[in-house]
Amino acid sequence: MDLAPGLADPALQSSTLRKLVVEHVSRSEPAAVAHHSLRTYFFATKAAEFRRLRRDVDYDDDALFFATVLHDLGLTREGDIRPDRFEIAGADLAVEFLREHGVQPETTDLVWDAIALHTVPGLAQRKSILCDLTFAGSALDFGQDSDFLSEQDAAAINDAFPRLDVVPVMTGLVVRQAERNRAKAPHLSAADIFYRAVHGGDPDFLSRWGNS
Repeated sequence: MDLAPGLADPALQSSTLRKLVVEHVSRSEPAAVAHHSLRTYFFATKAAEFRRLRRDVDYDDDALFFATVLHDLGLTREGDIRPDRFEIAGADLAVEFLREHGVQPETTDLVWDAIALHTVPGLAQRKSILCDLTFAGSALDFGQDSDFLSEQDAAAINDAFPRLDVVPVMTGLVVRQAERNRAKAPHLSAADIFYRAVHGGDPDFLSRWGNS
């Protein structure tokens, strides 16, 4: 990954495990995806502040860090060879990494849920605060539900971790996974929507029996 200015931020350096997480995504993910993952954490903390949620009281900040920064491991080469959609593959890979480094099940279970649901609006918000904030952080990085966020705060995060054409990069990764293995983009999933945006729909989009 490019040496982003934000890598020196104390939030990324506050523990050995956080440093290892950052190193892992930096090695495993394309720079555009790694930067998105890191921005997602900082956007998620902005969402928490706006909702007046207290760090390490209302939510576990380490769990939020793990869930946000590791949430797109499903778009790595290792995620690509897994049979599941990228959200599930990413959740599995994140939990495997965290368990290897001694993180306990009470945390990894929450992280798994947050990553698996990070593209599923409605469900993420109902499941847990961690799921909700992980979803919010990722969505904010694409400008969704961002009215509360000042241009200055957003610019600080984007300058710390440059965007590097993140939209075409991530869309391309998701679509290419689906092209190689259509099961990676289940019907009406986020990946399926991206795939159909590129390849077009078909008469049986909603039903085998037609759309009438």
